Amino acid sequence: MRLMALLAGLALVAAACGDDDDGGDASPTTEDGGDESPAPSDGEGLTVGYVLPQDGPLGFLGPPQIEGVKLAIEDINAGGGVLGSDVTLLEGNEGETPQIAKETANRLVAEGANVIVGAASSGSSQEFIGDLFGEKIPQCSASNTSPAFSDQDNAGYYFRTVPPDEAVAPIIADRVIADGNESVAIVSRADDYGEALGGLVETALGDQGATVAANVSYNPEADNFTAEVDQLVAASPDAIVLISFDEGGDIVAGLLEQGVTADQIYGGDGVFGPTFVAQVDESDANVIDGMTVIGAAGGEDFNERIADSTDSNFIYGGQAYDCAIIMALAVEQAGTATDGDAIIEAAIDVTGGDGEECDNYADCAEAIRGGEAVNYNGASGAVDLDEVGDPSAGRYAIGVFTDGAIEIVDSIDVEL
Repeated sequence: MRLMALLAGLALVAAACGDDDDGGDASPTTEDGGDESPAPSDGEGLTVGYVLPQDGPLGFLGPPQIEGVKLAIEDINAGGGVLGSDVTLLEGNEGETPQIAKETANRLVAEGANVIVGAASSGSSQEFIGDLFGEKIPQCSASNTSPAFSDQDNAGYYFRTVPPDEAVAPIIADRVIADGNESVAIVSRADDYGEALGGLVETALGDQGATVAANVSYNPEADNFTAEVDQLVAASPDAIVLISFDEGGDIVAGLLEQGVTADQIYGGDGVFGPTFVAQVDESDANVIDGMTVIGAAGGEDFNERIADSTDSNFIYGGQAYDCAIIMALAVEQAGTATDGDAIIEAAIDVTGGDGEECDNYADCAEAIRGGEAVNYNGASGAVDLDEVGDPSAGRYAIGVFTDGAIEIVDSIDVEL
């Protein structure tokens, strides 16, 4: 999500599963049944730990990301594992505060995690990125969009599969304008996430010739948002862009009561989930049919793989899948699961350059074992990590609430 939340006050992070799931060892074989020699190994298999949410304000981010990681581990092990062994997965609870996420990340490392996937929110990742830096533990987030990670000193073992917020703002503006709207109001949380993305959307709309009729910020802890709704309606915009989490459902309910129609409302990734409808009106699942939401997700084929298990919640699922796949390929290429410097260098190598393009773990790993360079193109697109670990490409889904659920109507790949 454009989850730049450096959270204060009310916790903006949620909880994730907490059981450990140990994988067994298995030696990869060739098609004719013979043993295949793995890359040189330090004698230790790969253990992946994740720090991801399950409930709370960001709970809707959990199912697609958790399912994405688990599906990646299944595909990795089906493709011969890493360095001759199956990958082990440790599950962690991101919790209701960044401090809980920090405790979870440290617990996973103590239990043997070689790499970490998560956290979901930028605020949580910032809480423990320094600890992982000190331990030289590689970390990949599927949903941290804060620009800060691109140049901070303790991000040397960090990369992400979602671009910073600058990438999605023009896509939101494009969609709003393409639908024929000329005057647009923006309402956003008064925090790092809302103010940053709201400002970027305002700039993108202006650059494309639209008029920003109002840019309203709100306190997410307020008892009600009547004043903000009145201000938006008074501006008489053609469309309204909502940058919020679930509490934005109260704002949408107020707008609908004052005559704004659902198809005039556009949401960012903070409301890209099946639970948002109930925040608007628990008794009417169709109340926001026609509302458009935009956020990072996997491609159509990947989304179909996780649709049933996530109730068609796709936000950041493909990006989480790619985090785990890239980590595994990096370890396979580095020949070690414990040398953070070698792994993080290999993570950049396996996603870009002039290597052989491949779009699944089995093919990429086979090429690496054969001494070839690879360029992994995954569920979230080309990725192409740059020298600081930011993706040079991104994949975004455009969904429309239909019959009470989000229907993906378009998928957009962007090169940054």
